[in-house]
Amino acid sequence: MKKVRSRISEKQVKKEKIEELIVMLAKKGLSSAEIGLVLRDTYGIPSVREATGKKIAQIMKEKGVYPEIPEDLMNLMKRAVRLRAHLERNKKDKQSKRGLEIIESKIRSLGKYYSRKGVLPKDWSYDPEKAKLLVQR
Repeated sequence: MKKVRSRISEKQVKKEKIEELIVMLAKKGLSSAEIGLVLRDTYGIPSVREATGKKIAQIMKEKGVYPEIPEDLMNLMKRAVRLRAHLERNKKDKQSKRGLEIIESKIRSLGKYYSRKGVLPKDWSYDPEKAKLLVQR
């Protein structure tokens, strides 16, 4: 009878090594979702949470490499910037205009939430021009 082993025990990857990998990948500019994919595909770590007992974002925050603007908010701002560029080329696209309104509404709602929680400054507000500059970085 074969003994079933998990990938984590086969690799014997220590918590500290996983945390070092997360910090290294975060410094390269990868998001927590991308870091999870790299760890799974390249290093054979199927679940960081199982291996370390912490989420990737939690480790990033502890080590001080988490971005100043939360990932979900940044992803929405990237979508809004791309959609604005599309609307400049396609002025009659009413459906995309409505989509932009919905995305920007979500951005404002998340911004208020993060301001209340203290993640963003109290006076933070969404501005499409500022978002365009932030996304280009």
